[in-house]
Amino acid sequence: QVQLVESGGGLVQAGDSLRLSCVASGRTFDRRAMGWFRQSPGKEREFVAVISWSDGKIYYADSVKGRFTISRDNAKNTVYLQMNSLKAEDTAVYYCAGRGYGLGASRQSDDFNYWGQGTQVTVSS
Repeated sequence: QVQLVESGGGLVQAGDSLRLSCVASGRTFDRRAMGWFRQSPGKEREFVAVISWSDGKIYYADSVKGRFTISRDNAKNTVYLQMNSLKAEDTAVYYCAGRGYGLGASRQSDDFNYWGQGTQVTVSS
């Protein structure tokens, strides 16, 4: 079982930056693709970014490309989401997610087995 704990959310102004962190329990973090998703009130959960564990592949949603950066530190069992040039439409609960052992990167939320509790990001305009 893998547990994920996000942190780093908060209230910021448009144009500001935030860095979200997600710490995973267990010894198999370095063999798991990790992703970030977000959900706004009244909307479905949407893909933000994903990073593979093996081949360095990284994918972003078009809405965040060029502004957000996903990275991972396997020594710390942590995946990050650096968010720059934040916009009001980035306001959402952000969730960290992990795939099954040895599986590759995916943009589909159904492909992720493990989820954090979420951290709120609010961007005021």
